[in-house]
Amino acid sequence: MTKAIMIQGTGSNVGKSMIVAGLIRACVNRGLRVRPFKPQNMSNNAAVTEDGGEIGRAQALQARAAGVAPHTDMNPILLKPQSATGAQLVVQGKVAGHQEAAAFGANKQALMPHVLESFHRLAKGIDLIIVEGAGSPAETNLRAGDIANMGFANAAGVPVILMGDIDRGGVIAQIVGTQAVMSVQDNAMVRGFAVNKFRGDRSLFDAGRDDIARRTGWPSLGVIPWFDQAHRLPAEDVMDLPARARSGGAGCVIAVPRLPRIANFDDLDPLAAEPGVDLRMIMPGTPLPAEADLVLLVGSKATISDLEAFRAEGWDIDLAAHIRRGGHVLGLCGGYQMLGQRIADPHGIEGPPSEVAGLGHLDIATVMAPKKHLSLKTGTHPASGTALSGYEIHIGETTGPDCARGWLRFDGTSEGATSEDGRVQGCYMHGIFTSDDFRRAYLADFGVTSSHQFDLGVDKTLDALAEHVESYMDVDLLLSLAGEI
Repeated sequence: MTKAIMIQGTGSNVGKSMIVAGLIRACVNRGLRVRPFKPQNMSNNAAVTEDGGEIGRAQALQARAAGVAPHTDMNPILLKPQSATGAQLVVQGKVAGHQEAAAFGANKQALMPHVLESFHRLAKGIDLIIVEGAGSPAETNLRAGDIANMGFANAAGVPVILMGDIDRGGVIAQIVGTQAVMSVQDNAMVRGFAVNKFRGDRSLFDAGRDDIARRTGWPSLGVIPWFDQAHRLPAEDVMDLPARARSGGAGCVIAVPRLPRIANFDDLDPLAAEPGVDLRMIMPGTPLPAEADLVLLVGSKATISDLEAFRAEGWDIDLAAHIRRGGHVLGLCGGYQMLGQRIADPHGIEGPPSEVAGLGHLDIATVMAPKKHLSLKTGTHPASGTALSGYEIHIGETTGPDCARGWLRFDGTSEGATSEDGRVQGCYMHGIFTSDDFRRAYLADFGVTSSHQFDLGVDKTLDALAEHVESYMDVDLLLSLAGEI
């Protein structure tokens, strides 16, 4: 018999993803077979799965909390923003085209069969699915055809716990107001509430907690204090990047320009965790720091438009000066493409067909092509002899003389490119810095001595999160409220 419970939030970024990860690890520690599920996600920070697809990074972390490999059924609908109003649509791990927001809103109900198919397939042979909502069920303008929150909960018969965020203020109004604007049918799916991100003496909110329970008729599952180790877990939301980047230590300065369509920025997490690294997210309107040892250009969901934004900030001038001073540059995926001589998009994959000049620091050229490369790979860093693993998630084919100086090898094939002077490098592989031996060897060239074990640190943090959740949430009550599916 499989049961399910859904965590929905009063808004975005209330901590749903983290609490779900903690609940999953806590339930696994109780001996349950658990899986994460999110019907619809919107993120450019994707994870590649063993079955050859992609899902939101948060669901990959939740899968890790469950002790299983990520699978496309854990996040059947993924929207990857490419512009202010449009996104790439990924259905059960595969690209299904581009959708403007208005068209997606009108057509999203047609995706419900895929959502339910993945949900029920995932449920086979396990004890519990913990489902994460998206945004808020209080967004009544999005309720028609909803597949992410109450639309899914009703269709799948999954009870809901509503979570509010006291750190942003007004949590009583958040929860009570959500009940006030939802329909009778939707309110009937809610079984309780929880309050997240509390700071200080929790007893001071006892009256507030009781007032919410009195006004809504829902029981409280807990007031959860701020989890101080949250920054040690991989981030999915790009809005978390500035604070996390500044959490690095002193020492080697790595500057990361914050571009509008930044993608797969989990590459930064292992670097931010290094005590000897000062990882700085450079926001628009701020020059690249002259003291940077390394400028790191990470992935992009819209390489050509992000390259235009890079130039508009004057960062192309800063980058050229950085190189003249003897600084180093690393480009990953979209950042790798930007460092070349030109980028051509003859099929109009990222927008109208075009060809633009690159930054010109690598003698390579990229042609965008419809085929998307999605794979998990293992390889080596020949210069240090260290093993590493990574994943590939990109469109485009890159060629040129500097590719003859590939600096990585994956599956026996040279990967990436290096400038003639050796100070500018790029590659398509993501996730390489999670490999401890490689990361240590790479950072040693910048004078950093490292003993940090990144994956071990993430697992220890998940264990601490599970203990935190067990301490401050009524997990027994949550499990009793879960519904049979």
